[in-house]
Amino acid sequence: MEIEFKFCIPPERLAAVQAAVRRGRWTPIRMEARYFDTPDAALSSRGIALRLRREGAQWVQTVKALGLGPLDREEHNVVLGDAPPSLAPRPELHAGSVAGARLVAALQAAQGPLVETYGTEMDRVTRNIAFKGGVVELALDTGRVVARRGTPQQQEARICELELELTTGPVAGLAALATRWATRHGLYLSTVSKAERGERLLAAQWSRPATKARAMVAHATGPAFWQGPALQRAVVAYCLQQVLSNSSEIAEGTGTDEHVHQLRIGLRRLRTALRELAPLAPGRFDPAWDAPLVDVFRRLGELRDRSQVLQSVHARMQAAGAPALAEPPTGSASAAGASTGAADIVRTAAFQTALIGLMAFTAQSHAPLATAPDTDADGAEALGPKDTHRLLQKRIKRLHTQVRQDAQGFAALTMQKQHRLRKRLKRLRYLTEFVAPGLDADSAAFLDSLQPALSALGQLNDERVAQGLYDDLATTSNAPVAWFGLGWLAAHQALAVAACEQALSHLADAPRLRKSGVR
Repeated sequence: MEIEFKFCIPPERLAAVQAAVRRGRWTPIRMEARYFDTPDAALSSRGIALRLRREGAQWVQTVKALGLGPLDREEHNVVLGDAPPSLAPRPELHAGSVAGARLVAALQAAQGPLVETYGTEMDRVTRNIAFKGGVVELALDTGRVVARRGTPQQQEARICELELELTTGPVAGLAALATRWATRHGLYLSTVSKAERGERLLAAQWSRPATKARAMVAHATGPAFWQGPALQRAVVAYCLQQVLSNSSEIAEGTGTDEHVHQLRIGLRRLRTALRELAPLAPGRFDPAWDAPLVDVFRRLGELRDRSQVLQSVHARMQAAGAPALAEPPTGSASAAGASTGAADIVRTAAFQTALIGLMAFTAQSHAPLATAPDTDADGAEALGPKDTHRLLQKRIKRLHTQVRQDAQGFAALTMQKQHRLRKRLKRLRYLTEFVAPGLDADSAAFLDSLQPALSALGQLNDERVAQGLYDDLATTSNAPVAWFGLGWLAAHQALAVAACEQALSHLADAPRLRKSGVR
């Protein structure tokens, strides 16, 4: 299993990165690769890549598959020698490896043979850097990916990446080195592989759809998984899947409003995990992670408010006779400008540093946890399975009690306290989703019971955000649409609050959660 960070290099920073990589002893190598898939994309649809690559004078056949965490992946290489291989790869060469088993399973379900789909042509410069207790290999890749088949004419995309792979030693050393390089050269993390860049050429789709949160799945069963440190790592890795996928698209300038929206959801989920799961193994979460996450969440929220919220609320107002919203409010950006602004936000050094630290945290230990239930691999006090379940159920119950209490007098609360209730309700939902694999079947019904209140509170929040935007527009341009909007929103305020009260009144009917499967 590989553990590595992969960064994109801004064009204006490439010369400096090239000079830095070539300090000390470095090795140049010319690489040409051919990638293969079936006509129904049996491999790429499952996160698998199969390639033949010429590395200098040798040919190597490689299969790659997604790992359990955001920093690791399964990979198996077979050196074929210096003779050019046949056009057809040989999947059987990967027998006995994890990636090879996934390849075989995908091919068994495929409809059609393997065919060459795209290729890469690039120059690689490698250099080993030693740190206390370990070694990291740097690999600078520059070149292009070229669509081979399935396109009316040849298409290509640029490759300009720096990979840092842990050869030996602790993950912390790799993370420290990655942080220095990213900060010094303005690099930003990317989850878009060379294989995916080729697939996008074939599909004429230059960005993946926005990634939504998926159901939490326990990657291990039994008491070991529910040790405090193991659960912390699993949940953070789960949250990072949504965060990294969307932030990568945004950083590369291919993100949409929906990528921004889903990234903000991912950041809120991640912050919930850091807040609510910290007591499971105290001291393992770095307090420095939180501030950059909050800053990016807030700044992206300002972009989303002007692009999504205003348009959504105004569409409802037009049914009541509102004038058309010809232009966005003063201070908002065009679609291209908003995309550029979002990219600048997620590329900030502080945010990239936090992501590096969080990714490293998820990969700190692939070994079994310490046998003692009150210690983790680092010797810090941690909770065992029973105490973990007990604490998390207690926190879920506390949050549920708090929102029920506030719900009883919702209309009389200040706007700040109403907003606090919404944030608590979101934390309740996310925390329940995190631990759902260890709860009984009623967890789905419990989560369903929260949704009406979350929807009503979300609509109320959007209307209040829109009210502030219309107020800005009225002040700066005196546009009729702004005054219409302010009047409509003021008249609709009581209805929105009443809808929240009604939805919140049903929280008391939520089914009781009970633990399952862990004793």
